[in-house]
Amino acid sequence: MVTQGFTILLVEDDEGHAMLIQMNLKDSGLKSPIHHVTDGQAALDYVKQATALGNVDSLLILLDLNLPVVDGYGVLTQLKSDPETRKIPVIILTSSYDNREIERCYELGCNVYLRKPVEYNSFVHAVKQLGTFISVIELPDAN
Repeated sequence: MVTQGFTILLVEDDEGHAMLIQMNLKDSGLKSPIHHVTDGQAALDYVKQATALGNVDSLLILLDLNLPVVDGYGVLTQLKSDPETRKIPVIILTSSYDNREIERCYELGCNVYLRKPVEYNSFVHAVKQLGTFISVIELPDAN
């Protein structure tokens, strides 16, 4: 598989989940670089820097909802309300099974909502499938 033309920003405060996600995305064959931050404000700062450097068009975000400092809803709201960042694909990756949260995330502009399975093997399998999915998606052109 060739290197993907984008960077993944993984926004996950649980270090164990973050490690498993990164490892299994790589095991799926995904070659995109993965940058990990542990809170919503760090994610917004990363996106702000990427925007300033002109790299925002090559970014894909995997976003947990339950985050310190700024939660995932706040991150999603800020990203999707800003014309410079609203095209960034955002995949919600959370353990919540609340249908109201799913609806709210789509209303705020998320592109995909995925539940993290609780059982370890199911979690690993789901993340590998996510890696396969990410490897074939297309991002909007920068122009």
